Amino acid sequence: MTAMNWNSVETNFNYGEAGLWFVVSLVLFARSRRQPETPRKLGAIAAVAFFCFGISDLIEAQTGAWWEPIWLFFFKAACVLVFGACGWKYRVWLKEQKPPAD
Repeated sequence: MTAMNWNSVETNFNYGEAGLWFVVSLVLFARSRRQPETPRKLGAIAAVAFFCFGISDLIEAQTGAWWEPIWLFFFKAACVLVFGACGWKYRVWLKEQKPPAD
């Protein structure tokens, strides 16, 4: 019985994760195209951020760590901040769409 190469498992996981983020990016972009202006713009911004996050996972697969080099950590953090900002703005937009209760 041979020992499992964990580095290979981690690397393959990062490649798979990158693929997932690319698919999420494409689906989000495609679905946002049929929305009103605000969610359409937020969807496009979030789609770009997910695409960039996928790229960061490809880089992580090569470096072996999400924090090395240090700029990769900040790149990933910026993507996560964009996800949060888009989600927050979308929730605000949804609340604005509800008619006021009498």
